[in-house]
Amino acid sequence: MPDRLSEAAPAKINLYLHVTGRRDDGYHLLDSLVAFAEIGDVLSAEPADTLSLRVAGPFAAGLAAEADNLVLRAARALAAEAGVTAAAHLVLEKNLPVASGLGGGSADAAATLRLLSRLWRLAPDPETLARLAARLGADVPVCLAGHAARMGGIGERLEHAPELPPCGIVLINPGVALATADVFRARRGAWSAPPVLPAGWADVAAMAADLARLCNDLESTAVSLQPAIADALATLAEAPGCLLARMSGSGATCFGLFADVGAAEHMVSHTRRTDWWNWAGSLRRS
Repeated sequence: MPDRLSEAAPAKINLYLHVTGRRDDGYHLLDSLVAFAEIGDVLSAEPADTLSLRVAGPFAAGLAAEADNLVLRAARALAAEAGVTAAAHLVLEKNLPVASGLGGGSADAAATLRLLSRLWRLAPDPETLARLAARLGADVPVCLAGHAARMGGIGERLEHAPELPPCGIVLINPGVALATADVFRARRGAWSAPPVLPAGWADVAAMAADLARLCNDLESTAVSLQPAIADALATLAEAPGCLLARMSGSGATCFGLFADVGAAEHMVSHTRRTDWWNWAGSLRRS
């Protein structure tokens, strides 16, 4: 068996997020264009006699109170499905803020499924992995795919995304955590229709103009629960060169789209809020 393997768990960005309805069991139906940023957590694994997890990195403290997080649940689910012993020593480098709307836990769970499939020399079919992912959480299927996709249903339905142009992106988290369940519980208002999207955009300005006509249906509720989100959105919207400012997921992280990485990095270098987490880079193209 290999000595040590690693797997990236990139940050998930909801370029728009419409809540289209609610099922009889209470789960909300969504329509969202999801992309991934060139930043994320990193999961590594090596052979062991038992299953264990160590969390490191700048945001490790945010998971200190979790005795059984999604990484361990994903590991046990995969082992049970494959009929193997759940045994590995896992190390999670937590680079993303916790409960931040970036799908960190979901991306970590998806990375676990991919990583342990390699470590344990399994070859599960894509349908099996997708089913396991859907059982673990609404964002896990799209994080398992790991590329831009249009997400529907309660997260289990994935379709091809429009081709995304090169662009710069800034992520800002105002230092507050927000539980997804709390945001959905507090949300009021009508359902939104799924939009018609083009096959792609010529450039980021065209993409931002189209996305500006859409929204994140959870944004106003999240702002009412954590007003600091409004400050982050305003900081992005007022930055020179920002083409679109929006919250990702259920918050509290917000993003701004820029013409290129240089413009995004310039914005971050001039942000004076040292108590906020921020990052500048690009979206993954594949």
